Amino acid sequence: MPWFTVETTYTADRELLAATRPRHREYLGRLVEQGSVGAAGPWADDSAGFAIYQVEDRAELDRLLEEDPYTTEGVAASRTIHEWKLVFGSVGSA
Repeated sequence: MPWFTVETTYTADRELLAATRPRHREYLGRLVEQGSVGAAGPWADDSAGFAIYQVEDRAELDRLLEEDPYTTEGVAASRTIHEWKLVFGSVGSA
């Protein structure tokens, strides 16, 4: 299964980010348990977050991102997505 990296830049609305973050983290936690997310977290300056997904294909990734509370609530201002070829090491439980 392919790996994807996803950087999500947040909206400038810090109150919306703070209000939505718990549901976003619950959602990602379920994806970690299912093996779809290997690692995730915000940048140290909290301007954006980064996650590594392992899914069947880009269509599945897009579906998962569409269901993310950061998408449904308008927290994700933009996303940068790359298919990633993992060569060394391991990521989470995926």
